[in-house]
Amino acid sequence: QVQLVESGGQLVQAGGSLRLSCAVSGGTFSRYTMGWFRQAPGLEREFVASITWNGAYTNYADSVKGRFTISRDSAKNTVYLQMNSLKPEDTAVYYCAGVQSYTATMSPRPNDYDYWGQGTQVTVSS
Repeated sequence: QVQLVESGGQLVQAGGSLRLSCAVSGGTFSRYTMGWFRQAPGLEREFVASITWNGAYTNYADSVKGRFTISRDSAKNTVYLQMNSLKPEDTAVYYCAGVQSYTATMSPRPNDYDYWGQGTQVTVSS
């Protein structure tokens, strides 16, 4: 059974930085395209960033390009989301997700991911 556990969310001031982590267990990490999504109260879950199984390609939502960086460490079975220049509109629950894929094409749709973590709260104060 594949399990994803996020950590690193907290309250931070606007302009600050956070790094989220997602530890993957119970599966073969190197087979998975990994993604980060977020959901603010009353809104739908939205795509933030994704990275291919081998780390060769990444994709970002326009709203976070230039501020967020996704990366993965195969030795630790962990994917990261480095978030800089945070804004109040980045406030949301952040979810890690995975899907087995060996292609360079990464879907931004939540329904295309099979495995999900429980989420971690990020709050950015103004």
